[in-house]
Amino acid sequence: MASTAGDGGSVPPQAAKVEAASAPEPPPRGPDVMPHEECLSGIRAALNHPTVRFLRERMDQAGCPVWPLLIRAATCAESSGGYASKHGIKVCCNQMRFQDQINQVLIHELIHAYDDCVVKNVDWKNCGQHACSEIRANHLSGDCHYKRELLKGFMKIRGHEPECVKRRSLASVKQNPFCSEAAAKDAIEAVWDICYNDTRPFDRAP
Repeated sequence: MASTAGDGGSVPPQAAKVEAASAPEPPPRGPDVMPHEECLSGIRAALNHPTVRFLRERMDQAGCPVWPLLIRAATCAESSGGYASKHGIKVCCNQMRFQDQINQVLIHELIHAYDDCVVKNVDWKNCGQHACSEIRANHLSGDCHYKRELLKGFMKIRGHEPECVKRRSLASVKQNPFCSEAAAKDAIEAVWDICYNDTRPFDRAP
């Protein structure tokens, strides 16, 4: 994902904007998608989720406050959410089915925003830097909790979490127009140990 919801990160040229998108989700089934107004209410409710509040507080302390107006509802082709430098966070309402999904999107995207805020010069066109933030976001957000994996049809229990983090991170980095699939794979392997074990701003992985 790209950058901070405050005044921290680099701003890619508009014509080549890089956005950190959540890993692609299965196409939604029409009747299962929550109504747009319900999604808007869900975004407001998610701002009070304990982890969302924690991340917003840590970004505030780092000098990059996340105002609600920087979180917007959107319609997206595939991903469930995204974060772009100086543009904030989007929640893809046409992909949302229940509140937990909205909570997870905000947590995931706020970790990207936190990275951009703290590092201040993240180059989202750099596959390694993008991969690092994706690894952290997928690991620390709870996206790869085994219950969520089971609901998506991934049945492996032992070792599922790091495999899930790699799978989701690869899916996201491949969407970066500056990273081929091979470059994305190489980047993930190159930064894996450092970035997987970097749990800031948490004391440990939640």
